[in-house]
Amino acid sequence: MISQLYYLLRSRADGSYLVAHPHGQGDPGQPAPTGFLLVFTADYDALSYLNAHAPDLSDKFAVETVTASSLKPMIGRWSFQGLGMVNDARLPEVEFFNRS
Repeated sequence: MISQLYYLLRSRADGSYLVAHPHGQGDPGQPAPTGFLLVFTADYDALSYLNAHAPDLSDKFAVETVTASSLKPMIGRWSFQGLGMVNDARLPEVEFFNRS
């Protein structure tokens, strides 16, 4: 059985994952939400995303491969709000899914 693979961007400095904070999220009086884990369907899409939107940071991140079955526990363990599936790395076009 072949498992679907997904690709994440992880900081080489502190091990944190690249997350998105969509506009309109959060209350100024509250702590910042943890955000949505950005997920890519190909390793080259993850690298393309970095090169297009943060070329000066591209050497500070590594691409990490995860299986579909390990995404849900990872979102819970890191307390992410959900995941952001990047459909087009260049635009970017991201579809957000809440954890609940």
